Amino acid sequence: MNGVIHSVNVSEEGGVPKLPIKAAIVRYEGMEGDHNRFRAERKAGAPGRAINIFSLERIRQLQDEGHSIEVGSTGENLTLEGMDWDALEVGMVLRVGEATIQLSEPCAPCNKIGDSFMDGRFARIDHEQELGWSRWLASVLEEGMVSIGDNVSTLNTSED
Repeated sequence: MNGVIHSVNVSEEGGVPKLPIKAAIVRYEGMEGDHNRFRAERKAGAPGRAINIFSLERIRQLQDEGHSIEVGSTGENLTLEGMDWDALEVGMVLRVGEATIQLSEPCAPCNKIGDSFMDGRFARIDHEQELGWSRWLASVLEEGMVSIGDNVSTLNTSED
């Protein structure tokens, strides 16, 4: 499975929206230049929330449904294009630009992203209710630079 990085998104203040930049370094603790409240948890041994990714195709489909979602408005660090979002699974390893990440879990939505959805229905991207529509959280296996247009490829799945 292959795709590209459509957008690199950060928020120095934390929260949403995350705003697009041209490039950033993916660090073990998260995207450089992005404030993230989970940083303390990662340092305490929960590295699975370092990076948040989402699908450009899913964003466009949600827009077609009438939601006001935009790239970065739900807090993703990387917006990916061309990936088979339904095929993603826990443990899958992706090469994103110069970095390597491992999917740890679907990202549960919270009310802070409610403005991106009609009537605040952020559960529209809840993995438990809408399989294949969630953002994903990932740990960082190898730090590296990521830039708009960089390739994204699957290195293996949890079953390899």
